[in-house]
Order: sequence, then structure tokens, then C-alpha cells
Amino acid sequence: MKRVVFLTLILMVLIPVIWIFVYQFEGKKPVVDMSLPSLYLKKAYEMSLKVSDNKTGLRKVMVSIMQKGKETILLEKQYKSKGFLGVVPGSKIINDTFTIPVHFWKYGMTDGDAVIRIMVSDYSWRGWNKGNISYTEKKVIIDSKPPKVAVLTKRHNIERGGAALVIYKLFEKNIKSGVKVGENFFPGQSGLFENKDIYAAFFALSHLQGPESQISVLAEDMAGNITKRGFYHYIRDKNFRTDILNISDHFLNQKVIDFDVDGKNGSFQGEKNPLLKKFLYINKKIRKRNVEEVLSIPQISENKKLWDGKFLRLKGAARRAGFADHRIYKYKGKEIDRATHLGIDLASTANASVKAANSGTVILAREIGIFGNTVIIDHGFGLCSLYSHLSLISAKKGDAVKKGDEVGSTGMTGLAGGDHLHFSMIVHNVFVNPVEWWDNSWIKNNITSKINFVNQM
Repeated sequence: MKRVVFLTLILMVLIPVIWIFVYQFEGKKPVVDMSLPSLYLKKAYEMSLKVSDNKTGLRKVMVSIMQKGKETILLEKQYKSKGFLGVVPGSKIINDTFTIPVHFWKYGMTDGDAVIRIMVSDYSWRGWNKGNISYTEKKVIIDSKPPKVAVLTKRHNIERGGAALVIYKLFEKNIKSGVKVGENFFPGQSGLFENKDIYAAFFALSHLQGPESQISVLAEDMAGNITKRGFYHYIRDKNFRTDILNISDHFLNQKVIDFDVDGKNGSFQGEKNPLLKKFLYINKKIRKRNVEEVLSIPQISENKKLWDGKFLRLKGAARRAGFADHRIYKYKGKEIDRATHLGIDLASTANASVKAANSGTVILAREIGIFGNTVIIDHGFGLCSLYSHLSLISAKKGDAVKKGDEVGSTGMTGLAGGDHLHFSMIVHNVFVNPVEWWDNSWIKNNITSKINFVNQM
């Protein structure tokens, strides 16, 4: 009996002691989760840090930055022991989070490579009671200087709804750059010149942007440092005409009745005039969606100038509608809607041959809602031409076409009321006035002369 009692007492002592030793000698290192906004440090820089230890708890966290042998402590925190069963040390903190400002200029550091170091320990008895220790190092680059930009072209004349070209030089790599027009950004690209440090950006004013528009070259480095460089430009205002389009019952029955509106045909049946209601839905909702789709296409443009000389106009065609015409739609004498016509309508004979206005690559050849059968040609650097309402598409996506190659035939697909070509020019994501691109003098004065000037520098 005494022996049993003795063994029981021994076990009552040994089991907790063994458990304590197993627990205190646990070998799992603390978990470190570091989040950097960028590997490039600029003046306004904060790093996020999460640390945790679900076993014996956090003992110490230390964060430092080191450059050229000099180490500066950014954060040092010691966690007090709460004890375990009143005897064995341990921490009551198992996780913690920090937002750490990195003000490297205060530490006498300069632009260049640096290392952020993180050390986290726990209350394990391992390492002669130093605990399990997690070490994390992250190489970073201190970059406090905004990129340098030199605008090389001298004159930049542009009108409302028009386009222009600016050429500039960058003095470091990995720079995001382009032209800011209001809130719109037109990316610059190298490739127009042998010197890869020279960039070209075609930019545009929409039909809604006039002389008050703010235009500048922007350059942003990997650290987020931004240079905004103004350059000389003159903006000429322009007025666009107003056109009244009378919507007839014949048009509604001819064009609207079979127009695909994504299965919503049945939703108009309860209306007083279901075809008119459907037309308004098409002219607002579908038009907006189709325009957005079309303007997203030029973003895959090549950084090569694929075109040369003035752009071709549909041969022998009369103009039926102009660029940026303000259209007022009326039904039985009452205004029902408004829209802006962002191209030029050209009418010739029915099913007239449509030629590529200039050389480039076909990046779209299919039907798009109100535009009907459509071809878009990329001419490089975000410049594209669009051909819509085609009865026939004779080019396919990926084709390399030359100026004058046939891409289709005029027609009345989409929302067209008669056989014609809707022709548009696009710069990045803005419809621009095609008349400029049909004018050899305009192209020489605003595009090619600038390229030649930079080539001769």
C-alpha cells in the first residue's frame, strides 16, 4: 500500500515536471509577417509587421535598418513574463502588430542599397533560455530623388477633340511615364528612336476638353517619387455642330426590333411603345457599354510606328455626319434623347470597298453592338483607326495590313439607318477628330517634324 502511494506521489510530481519541460523546450519559432509597400524606400514610407508565438509567447521584437555597416534601431519591444503556474516564465502576449515609419534621412542614410532586419524571440527554454529566435532580412533600395525628365519637342498645338505628340528623355530605368491631360493618362513608350531613353507619347483632348485643360509630362519611379513637368502648349477651342435625328416608326421596325439586347427583349413588352423604349435602352446602356469596349482595345497597342503619311479617306464618299456632332433624337417632334457622334460618317455606293486608312495590325474584327461589324487597326503608340457598320469584314485579327488594303465593305449593321462607313480615330482611350489625320500638312507640322527634329539632335 505504501509503495502504491509512493509511486502515485512520484507520478504526480513527475508528470507535471515532464509536461513543463516539454512545453518550455518547444522548438517552434515565432511567426513573422512583414509587409512593405515597395522594395524602394521613399521619404513617406511605412512598413507593417505582424508577429506571433502561440506556444510560450513573445519575448522580444527588434527591427532595424542597416546601410554600409551602420545599423539603426527602428523598433525594440520587450514583453514581460507573466510566469507559468507562478514558476515557469512565459508571456501573456502571443501576437502583436506594428506600423513602423522608416525615416531613413533622419539616420544619415543616403540613396542606395539597405537591409531591414527583424528579430523575434519567444519564452522557450531553448538556446540556454534565449528562446526560439526568428531572423528576417529584406533588401531594400533607398530612393528619395524624383526622376529627371527633359522635354525635347518645342511646340505642342492641339485643339478640342484633337491629338498631339510630345517627345521627352528619361535619365533612369524602370520609370512609369506619360502625359497627364486633366485626369486622363496617356502612357509614353520608347521604341520610336534608337536611344531607348527617349520616349514618345501621343495624347489627346476629348470633345469635352478645351483651353482650360491642364497638360503635363509625368514620371514616377519605383519608389513612388513623382516628377511633373509642364511644357509649352497651345489649346485652340472648337465648336461642334448640333444635329437633329428624327426617329421614325420605320426605323424602329427596321433596326430596333431585331437588335440583340442580351435577352431583355421581353422586358419592353409592357411599355406603351416597346420599340421606342428598347431604342432608348440601346442608345443609352448598350451604346455606353460598346464605347467602353471599343476604347479598351487600343491599350494593347505596339510601341512601334507602323504608319506613314496621311490617312486615307473613303474614296468618293460624302460626309453625312461629323466628329463630335451633338445629336438630338426626336420622335414625333418630341426630344427623347441626346448623344455625341464620335466619328465621321461617310456614304458612297452600297457595299463600297473599305480600305485600311494606313498600315498597321488588325486588333479587332467582329461585331460590336451599335457599331455592327467592326475592324480596328493598331498603328502603334496607342493610335488606332476604326471602321464600323460594315456589311462584310475581309480582314481578321492579327493581320498585318498596308495602307490601301481592303478590310471590308460599307453597310448598315449595328444601329446604322443606311449604308455608310463610320470612321473613327482613337488615341489610347479617346476618340479624336479624323480630319487631322487626313491632312498631310497637319501630320507634317505636328508629328513627323517633331520626330525629325529629335532624330537630328
